[in-house]
Amino acid sequence: MGQTLWGPLKPLDTNEQLGREHRLKKTLSWPHLIALGIGAIVGTGIYTLTGVGADRAGPAVLLAFAIAGAVCACAALAYAEMATLIPTAGSAYTYTYSVIGEGIAWVVGWSLILEYSLACSTVAVGWAAYLVGWLQGVGIEWPHVLLAGPHAGGIVNLPAVLVALSIAGLLMAGTRESATLNIILVIIKISALAAFVFLALPAFNGENMTPFMPYGFGSSVDAEGTTRGVMAAAAIVFFAFYGFDAVATSAEEAKNPGRDLTIGIVGSMAACTIIYMLVALSAIGAVHHTQVAQSSEPLAFVLRMLDHPFAAWAIAMAALIALPSVILVMMYGQSRIFFVMARDGLLPRKLSEVSPRTGSPLLITGITGVFVAAVAGFFRLDEIAELANAGTLVAFIAVAASMMILRVKRPDLKRVFSCPAPYLVGTLAIVGCLYLMFSLPDHTLVRFLGWNMLGVLVYLIYGRRRSALAQQATPETVQ
Repeated sequence: MGQTLWGPLKPLDTNEQLGREHRLKKTLSWPHLIALGIGAIVGTGIYTLTGVGADRAGPAVLLAFAIAGAVCACAALAYAEMATLIPTAGSAYTYTYSVIGEGIAWVVGWSLILEYSLACSTVAVGWAAYLVGWLQGVGIEWPHVLLAGPHAGGIVNLPAVLVALSIAGLLMAGTRESATLNIILVIIKISALAAFVFLALPAFNGENMTPFMPYGFGSSVDAEGTTRGVMAAAAIVFFAFYGFDAVATSAEEAKNPGRDLTIGIVGSMAACTIIYMLVALSAIGAVHHTQVAQSSEPLAFVLRMLDHPFAAWAIAMAALIALPSVILVMMYGQSRIFFVMARDGLLPRKLSEVSPRTGSPLLITGITGVFVAAVAGFFRLDEIAELANAGTLVAFIAVAASMMILRVKRPDLKRVFSCPAPYLVGTLAIVGCLYLMFSLPDHTLVRFLGWNMLGVLVYLIYGRRRSALAQQATPETVQ
């Protein structure tokens, strides 16, 4: 068994040693994987974060989207190489385990659990808000106590709970079924965005783009206590770009990992960056950024301002239909991270058992669904949603580092996909992610540190002693 300063190393060919009851079925091809990536990336960000980004950076939100997209593009290339080299479930957690060591892999996995759960819960609450607004538009009123948690004078956000549990049930029914439905949702979402650009772009007014960078480039706190600047906006809108890493968690279920994962990860990243830039340009160019920043539904708001009420209603309806695809992809990713950590012995191995009928991990998917539903139904998310970004940035840094370390230690490995200029791309990914992380508010970084301190305690008390690699010798690892 290989060993580093950070603990034992997981063998690169671990998946071949597992019994059938602990292996996932190969049911996904590249169209499913691109849909999974777009389903996560083009969702909450395009429908809600355009306004938040405009508030933080003004018209320079375009630059914020470009920066976040560029950092993610570098990370996507590292992911593509690692995912085709180590085509097993677990994404950044598994890559780190095989290259750097168990201790760092635990931190990455623990951070991914935070990322996916908060993302799922945030989108569930956003979906619930769209549902309530749409129902009110047709004259249907729900009791307030069933639409908000105790922090807002209610009992539970019931729509958010129901959508989270419904998505969990869909995933428990089998990956292929849920991924196929996701393709339909992505088509609806992209069609709605295309219609928005078609209607908003002709109303472009160059005066709305000046001054282009009213709050400067760097992240700073203004007199009102709000963190503003292009990098502050980039650190927020980054939330909407990290869906492609959920594709990497499905590597074990890809029919042809070398081809399908390369197309799925890089293709979805490139397509979504272009979509974000075009939609943001259309929105900010048509309506002044100060007005867009005040709306919680910026795209529908822009269309109403341009006197397209039916189109605004249709865009809102598309968001209502399509946002569950974001929950689906993120919950899928989180359940697979839990699954692999349990399979490795770092969490109870009972959680790694899969259904013989569907090939999906039923127990852990159910637990994930209940956890996400509880957070969405009872807790405030406005102050903790940024924690999801911190978890994602740690994962991206780990993947880029793993790619470069493996290039040095194992240059002999056959790489189905080779990252171009790997050391440059890897370094840019790490530096970019660190810059974005330190552009987050201080209280977010403190909370993230607290979450990982709790994780380290869990690892030292339970995972370290029960790890499968710690209990027995294993075949060849990265030396």
